[in-house]
Amino acid sequence: MLIRDVLKLKGSAIHSVSPDTTLVDCVTAMVARDIGSLVVLDQGRMVGLLTFREVLGALEQAGGQLGARVAGDVMVPDPMLGQPSDTIDEVCEAMTARHVRYLPVTEAGALVGVISFHDVAKASLSATRYENRLLRRVLGAEADAPRQPGESGGER
Repeated sequence: MLIRDVLKLKGSAIHSVSPDTTLVDCVTAMVARDIGSLVVLDQGRMVGLLTFREVLGALEQAGGQLGARVAGDVMVPDPMLGQPSDTIDEVCEAMTARHVRYLPVTEAGALVGVISFHDVAKASLSATRYENRLLRRVLGAEADAPRQPGESGGER
């Protein structure tokens, strides 16, 4: 399965803020949309990624107050990127190795979506269930097939 397939399943909505959006407004947007990341755009170009991890780090550094801090202060300026042609296995391994939960996906330099580790796991589970159904059909058909004289039924 490819990242392109994951985007088809989850949709390619991109939730974004500008670098000067306050962290309070970022948290409000994340909670309202039940999301864990926001793409930081400046004049239509991605300049970073803000996740709940960066917000929590800023909150801890400021003694529990976000104050006037903005997305551009704490965003990840060069997040790991994926491409629609990447496989789920490649992306899952890379995301795990780098402790990345959210992955912007670009094609020909343009942002086409953001996937989460949850999206990858959900798509992987869906693919595994599909493969299991196919295997059951194949194995079920073999079990029901008439045997030729002298042919073993797989019993020991």
